[in-house]
Amino acid sequence: MYVTEHLSRAQNPLFSYEIIPPQRGKSARDILDIVEQLQPYNPPFIDVTSHCANAYYEELGDGTLRRRIRRKRPGTMSICGIIQNRYNIDTVPHLLCRGFTREETEDAVIELGYLGIHNVLVIRGDDTNYVKPVGDNRTTNIYSTDLVRQLADLKEGKYLEEIANPDSIEMCIGVAGHPEKHVESPNLTDDIMHLKEKVAAGADYIVTQMFFDSGSYFKFVEKCRKAGIEVPIIPGLKILSTMRQLTSLPKNFHISIPEELVNEISENRKHVKEIGIRWAVRQCRELLEGGVKCVHFFIMNDAMLVTDVVKQLS
Repeated sequence: MYVTEHLSRAQNPLFSYEIIPPQRGKSARDILDIVEQLQPYNPPFIDVTSHCANAYYEELGDGTLRRRIRRKRPGTMSICGIIQNRYNIDTVPHLLCRGFTREETEDAVIELGYLGIHNVLVIRGDDTNYVKPVGDNRTTNIYSTDLVRQLADLKEGKYLEEIANPDSIEMCIGVAGHPEKHVESPNLTDDIMHLKEKVAAGADYIVTQMFFDSGSYFKFVEKCRKAGIEVPIIPGLKILSTMRQLTSLPKNFHISIPEELVNEISENRKHVKEIGIRWAVRQCRELLEGGVKCVHFFIMNDAMLVTDVVKQLS
């Protein structure tokens, strides 16, 4: 089922989740354990992140350095296939512009279709220390809008090379939105205009970056609607669990944390998880009372906190 179908058919609040593949050399069992912890709460869909290659350096015995190129967390498509077909939970693999050619993207979407996966989330991807060389007869998507257009073409049976009597590929396309604006945008208004371009290119829904002030989400939605963006906008939440996140989350995701939350955690350093859970429950209630149908949790690799939140809301 498409993400948009889950939203339109929802009779009760929905809670979806985002996880990351295991590091290279680790078993998928840890990820499947997380899925099994989430399964009793009937997730409508689970996102699985994707990661492009990075450059790593290792010191050899003679003191010289050797440069290696590898993806730290491969396996997005395989994990999605397992979740989709073993647990019957719709999955949403992330598709990146950076690190992947348009040809690789087309092949990936075809394979996802074979696996019965018909939802994707399009993101540009973070800057890395490695730029993949593009060979002859290969092309790239520079911006996420370009990738959305490519996927929209595939939905109409338009492939990179002309094919006789091609079949279209069923797909629901999600994109990312930033209630506090993207770090590279000069202001929120400009950022929303770029988001509108993604929707015009073929995006079916939006998932927001994490935020800790529900008011910022409602203001963002209001501005999007005034700009003519009518697709569903799913709020994304992160549950604070460590003191370190007070600095790491703003640094890495360019978001702000309310003074009230920071002060409470700073004064009760031994109870960060309890405070984080309480704050997330409060946010969810504010969002659901404001008419939100689905809340999306960035849980990464630990389901315990989010299950505590969902239990309270159920």
